[in-house]
Amino acid sequence: MVSSSDRVHTITSNRTICYNNKIYQETSHNMAQRSITSFFKKTPFTPMEIKSNGGSKVSHVNGDTSPISDEKDKPSERQQSNSIDNDGDSQDSLKPKNKAKRQRVISSSSESESPVKVKKEDLSDNDDSITLNKSVNKTYDSPKNKKAKIKKEIKSPSPKKGAKSLSRDEVKENSLKLKIVGSKEKDNIVKNTEHIDNIENESEEIQKVAENAYNPSKSKYHPIKDACWSKGEPVPYLALAKTLDLIEGTSARLKIIEILSNFYRSVMVLTSEDLLPCIYLCLNQLAPAYHSLELGIAETYLMKAIGQCTGRTLAQVKSAVQKCGDMGRVAEQARAAQKTMFAAPKLQIRKVFAALKEIAHMTGQASVNKKINKIQSLYVACRDCEARFLIRSLEGKLRIGLAEQSVLHALALAVATTPPGPNLQLDAAQHMSADKFKALVEQHVAVVRRTYCECPDWAELLHELLRGGVAALASRCSMRVGVPLRPMLAHPTRAVRDVLARFENEEFTCEYKYDGERAQIHVPAAPDDKPDFANAAIFSRNQENNTAKYPDVLSRLPTLLKEGVSSCVLDCEAVAFDAANGKLLPFQVLSSRKRACASAEDVRVPVCVFVFDLLYLNGAPLVGSTLAHRRKLLREHFCTQPGTWQFATSKDCSTIEEVQLFLEEAVKESCEGLMVKMLTGDNSKYDIARRSHNWLKLKKDYLEGVGDTVDAVIIGAYRGKGKRAGVYGGFLVACYDPESEQFQSLCKLGTGFSDEDLQILSDMLKEHIIDSPRNYYNYDSSHSADVWTSAAVVVEVRCADLSLSPAHRAAIARLHPHKGVSLRFPRFVRVREDKAAEQATTAAQVAQLYLAQDQIKNQVKQPDAAHEDDFY
Repeated sequence: MVSSSDRVHTITSNRTICYNNKIYQETSHNMAQRSITSFFKKTPFTPMEIKSNGGSKVSHVNGDTSPISDEKDKPSERQQSNSIDNDGDSQDSLKPKNKAKRQRVISSSSESESPVKVKKEDLSDNDDSITLNKSVNKTYDSPKNKKAKIKKEIKSPSPKKGAKSLSRDEVKENSLKLKIVGSKEKDNIVKNTEHIDNIENESEEIQKVAENAYNPSKSKYHPIKDACWSKGEPVPYLALAKTLDLIEGTSARLKIIEILSNFYRSVMVLTSEDLLPCIYLCLNQLAPAYHSLELGIAETYLMKAIGQCTGRTLAQVKSAVQKCGDMGRVAEQARAAQKTMFAAPKLQIRKVFAALKEIAHMTGQASVNKKINKIQSLYVACRDCEARFLIRSLEGKLRIGLAEQSVLHALALAVATTPPGPNLQLDAAQHMSADKFKALVEQHVAVVRRTYCECPDWAELLHELLRGGVAALASRCSMRVGVPLRPMLAHPTRAVRDVLARFENEEFTCEYKYDGERAQIHVPAAPDDKPDFANAAIFSRNQENNTAKYPDVLSRLPTLLKEGVSSCVLDCEAVAFDAANGKLLPFQVLSSRKRACASAEDVRVPVCVFVFDLLYLNGAPLVGSTLAHRRKLLREHFCTQPGTWQFATSKDCSTIEEVQLFLEEAVKESCEGLMVKMLTGDNSKYDIARRSHNWLKLKKDYLEGVGDTVDAVIIGAYRGKGKRAGVYGGFLVACYDPESEQFQSLCKLGTGFSDEDLQILSDMLKEHIIDSPRNYYNYDSSHSADVWTSAAVVVEVRCADLSLSPAHRAAIARLHPHKGVSLRFPRFVRVREDKAAEQATTAAQVAQLYLAQDQIKNQVKQPDAAHEDDFY
């Protein structure tokens, strides 16, 4: 029998079973549908004690109290069974068990409700008051959080101050926790107890910098902590834009290199696969020069894309560009003022680079609209200063004072500071003195520059650099057939006596300087070690692929190579040739040759190729050999054929009289003058991409004034008057300053033209007319042009001499703080179609020409830098 005190009460949401002043309470979510047996297996009973006073029932659950009945509760007359079948019909008497009671978690009928607990505070038999508190749901850590806590405990095993020592039961409990963690996790935990400088773990734990706060100019820059992306993530385009923005606001060259180097360090450590597109975007290139891949986006199309995205008309955008002078900044301001309902996906460097290449490859009738649509999709996703540099990249000119040599220097500095490879160091400079680190950087710069000159392929260079570092770069990445070298160039000289002063007590040779176009011929080897003439190529001095321009030369290649030659690279000059009279023709005739001829039969201007150097033979580079050795191999392995293939006419001289007589012979043979070259010794090696004093050019023009002509860029034109009406009668020409990336005005050019020359130039400039001068044109307002043009057309100019001028900006601040250099009595010679604007005469060369004049040499002490060789 169940006594009166052993009563069973039912609560609306709970079922309660009472036996011998002990209560078993369960939460019911429709208990009629499942048995108590199955429920107890999942969630064991919680013992509850009760004190009753005056009909009040109070339960005790683990020290807490809770009400178990109300006025609606009806006591059951029967004992409830400890086992009820699925229908809930079978009931047996409850019997207390001697087993250890299992505890269960009390939950309410709804998961959103918290269980109600009664707080018992020393209730006596006479106490009628009950305190109710609503407890918080008990929560459980996820397995992931449990593992993290265990790792943390193992990493910091030392007990906290005042902490109690673990009991035996607690030790067992911790060991059980460790068993829960898989064997793989335990291995990782053990490894984490060791002190290892793990770059990947460090990048995960460090909170990355916000993208709009990225600052690679920061002092003591950390490639991981100061980056705005994490390990393995694509590099944000905004990180590059912020870097370029800082460079644009910096004039100090060393600081520019430091900023760019810090950015490259982060890319190498975190996302090395993005380093190649980063390099190309900094150089505003999409591929090596010999791939001839250019964007070619006209200004009007860019303005149209900007206007359509920002709700402006084409006229409004044009007006803004004219006022600002920089379409990039106009695009940035317009994008900042444009609000969008939904944010576009953030730009990534790899995606921007891929999109630009896609635009460059678009051709056909509908290509213009496709290009505009692609540009708009990039432009609407721009943030901060991204729009400025995106539009400048599409224009083809970043104009931030970042030259290729600075990019090479920055890459070398990045590799020296954070050497790539398996044993990665984040800052090698911390472990050596300043002088030692400076010497290391200079060594790295020399190796990287030299390697790039021999193999100007960024993809291959970066692959080998990241794989084996600078130490293995030279051996793994060297000159190969099919990749054109930047040719070695000569310094101009004014007189024969200057030649003897330079080559005194040295062996030297003189060669005819032909009036033609530089040609670098590459013949690869076939699998059978025979020459592969089908894949032979011809490149210009600026590495453009001119193979289609010379099909007649390619067809004659088999007659040039002797037996035993499988591959070669030849340095030559292609000259227009009158086969009937056996005479050389001037460059103007050669320039009329079509850029692409379908076959040798279509050629209207025949050429004779004059070979003067051998750079590669049968798999072996020869650029490190002396000129005497290279010339010997050239004459042993190659044939000549009058009017088609000839060696450059040369003569080894030792006196002024010999040089003078040979110069006169060259002029009679319709040549420009002489090339004087060191023949033996270390100074006779082929200096790739250098304008070297080991090669001097002695032109007949020194008799008429300066020792060399100047290659200037047309940046503006003046409308013709009188008999020149209808064409341009004069031009504003400039030199190029690679350090500031400016075109600095040199003179107004208005003489030396024939009527045909003016017509040709006027037609050439039509496609290059712009609305206003570029912000990188440095000129005096007194020489403002009637029509402004983009810097595209290069002309050769001869003058009487050079002088300092307050009205022109060439080489400004190099010789005088407020004056530039100008040409006196300039005369037009010809158009240089073989030169790009950046290959025009530089500001430094203009300054050297000024200092080389006799009247100046006697007055001004020559700087040591005037005799140093440098990359061009």
